[in-house]
Amino acid sequence: MSDQNPFTASKLPFAMLVSVALSFVLALVLMFILELSGTIAMFAGLMILIVVFALLIYFLDEPAAVAQVSTVADEPVVAAVEVEAAVEAVEVVVDEVEAAPAADGDEKPVGLDAPRDGTADDLKLIKGVGPKLEALLNSMGFWHFDQVAAWTAAEISWVDENLEGFKGRVTRDEWVWQAGILAEGGTTAFAAKADKGGKH
Repeated sequence: MSDQNPFTASKLPFAMLVSVALSFVLALVLMFILELSGTIAMFAGLMILIVVFALLIYFLDEPAAVAQVSTVADEPVVAAVEVEAAVEAVEVVVDEVEAAPAADGDEKPVGLDAPRDGTADDLKLIKGVGPKLEALLNSMGFWHFDQVAAWTAAEISWVDENLEGFKGRVTRDEWVWQAGILAEGGTTAFAAKADKGGKH
């Protein structure tokens, strides 16, 4: 909304001209018809000038003032519409988020119903995997080193979150790295020690 005075400059000279002319005429009337002195007549004319000028400003400015009030009254309506549009936009975003697919952290690795050729790898050669954890991994469909070695970051996250009682063990003990070496026929310091000591 503009701060410009609605009583424009084009109206001001008109109001002044009419006020002066009317005051001059009334001063002459007071002097010659009512036979008042020139000083009194001029003083009365000045008072009349002020009153007439004020009245002209009021009446000339009234339509603009009414329009200004109307504009102010319309502003809350515009603001309400903008707020409603913002709320609708937020609701759309919420709906999109709720409809979005699950994050990569929820990606479960593909498991096997049984070990290949009926023989499972000894997952206890992976540091951090004991008999209980090996049994849990087997129940989830993981029997071989190459399965563990192939886990992506998203799949590692899923396994870490779903190892009941052992959450975070995959990342903490670097299972994927160890399994990669063992899957290629190599060994790790832990695997060599466990194999030699018969701990598995």
